[in-house]
Amino acid sequence: MKLFYLAFAGVLYLASFAGDAFAQSSDTLTIQLKDGPVVIQLMPDVAPKHVAQIEALAKKGAYDNVAFHRVIEGFMAQTGDVKFGNMEKGFDASLAGTGGSDLPDLPAEFSKTPFVRGTVGMARSQDPNSANSQFFIMFADGSFLNGQYTVVGKVISGMENVDKIKRGEGQNGEVSSPDRMIKVTVGKK
Repeated sequence: MKLFYLAFAGVLYLASFAGDAFAQSSDTLTIQLKDGPVVIQLMPDVAPKHVAQIEALAKKGAYDNVAFHRVIEGFMAQTGDVKFGNMEKGFDASLAGTGGSDLPDLPAEFSKTPFVRGTVGMARSQDPNSANSQFFIMFADGSFLNGQYTVVGKVISGMENVDKIKRGEGQNGEVSSPDRMIKVTVGKK
């Protein structure tokens, strides 16, 4: 019986280390920009369907060379239109921001996670269930978005590189000769 208790205690001890390792390991999205990398901690616990779709698109290279087509000073930088935004494959500035991917649109996964500087959210049309591939990175706090858009992650390093993304003009933030996501990869922290 004593041996059983020792074995059980040993299993619990090892499980505690495995649990810690699992808790510390999380999916990341690394975006290579002209000024350096941006690492985003993805939040599958907050938006599992959206994170899975972003990861699937990144793993197949769909985000590589996609433009930051809408960038508004003091607000956010939007990218991810894999249909019309690829600057090496059929880029169309007049359509960038109107497309998505060949994957289905997603149902909203709104949460209580706030939109603050560095938050990554999913872009969508007026329909809350229309997010697909486009996302945005916040330059500043945007509490007016809370509960209205799906949060998928937060920048954990490289925000200074996000700050250098070329800004757009006008109220819509349309960018001429936009910056792009050079390479996007999924990894573990």
